[in-house]
Amino acid sequence: MSHNESAHSHDDSHDGHDHGGHSHDHGGHSHGGGSTSSRKLAAVSLINVVGFVVELAGGLAFGSVALISDAIHMLFDALAYVMAFAAAHVAEHYGEGDRWSYGLHRLEPFAAFLNGLLLLPMVGFILWESYQRFLEPVAIGAVPTIAIAIGGLLVNIGSVYVLHGDAMSLNEKGAFYHLLGDAGGSVAVIVSVVAIEVTGISVIDPLTAALIAAVVAWSAIAVLRGSSEIFFLKTPLESDDIRAHLCEIEGVTRVDDFHAWQICSQITVATVHVETDVELMADAEAVVRRVHDELAHHGVDHATVELCPRYADRDVHLDTHCH
Repeated sequence: MSHNESAHSHDDSHDGHDHGGHSHDHGGHSHGGGSTSSRKLAAVSLINVVGFVVELAGGLAFGSVALISDAIHMLFDALAYVMAFAAAHVAEHYGEGDRWSYGLHRLEPFAAFLNGLLLLPMVGFILWESYQRFLEPVAIGAVPTIAIAIGGLLVNIGSVYVLHGDAMSLNEKGAFYHLLGDAGGSVAVIVSVVAIEVTGISVIDPLTAALIAAVVAWSAIAVLRGSSEIFFLKTPLESDDIRAHLCEIEGVTRVDDFHAWQICSQITVATVHVETDVELMADAEAVVRRVHDELAHHGVDHATVELCPRYADRDVHLDTHCH
């Protein structure tokens, strides 16, 4: 296969296109994004807002800082779902065209990062209130507090039921496991109030609130880390493993350059420079197809494959093409 042939290979069998030796495969994924079950996220947001109002009113009325902490946690969860819903809606309906290479899907990690930042002052508020209650314990209305906490637990269980399904999106999976943690917070409030009633040790309430604050802080750090990894283009794949699999493909003699990153949690992009010893155009197209299939198998949604013959001056060629 001559250099000119490799520089103009075209893979008509793919959803993507191929120009100048670069085959672009969207893998059936539109830059505008498909449905992300926005209605489910909206429903969960509404449920959690109602739960927040009830728990906050109950915590203020009956003196439980643990219940107030759980209410604030529920509020920020609701905000997270609202932001996820808004980001998904905007990404689905706006940003099409050549001006935005991948639509507006970057809104998802941006919204997640903002949510993580908003969680941090909430942790500070909970810890401060816990400290104040530790210094000056307040009598807690046990029965109504337990009743409201049970209501919060039912809200979380209802939200889990709404999200649960055989094929949840990544956003829905994140919300699903987060809600399970929230249910644990409601259980902690119930247990702490019962323990106070049995032992008479009122300090259990602020200690439970501090425990919930620690869980919230862990959630905030996880959200900030995950969104930052997307923004700073951390490779979401095992590069060495993928290189090894690509080198096993018939017709591939060497993989010199491989990069992978995420636009958002649902769009993984990769570029790869592959050398081949095939000479016929049909064989070159077959190699490109096999490379695309292997990358798709590893979760790549959009791949750009540069297929070139082996070069005597390969070091000079790679200096101008690879990073």
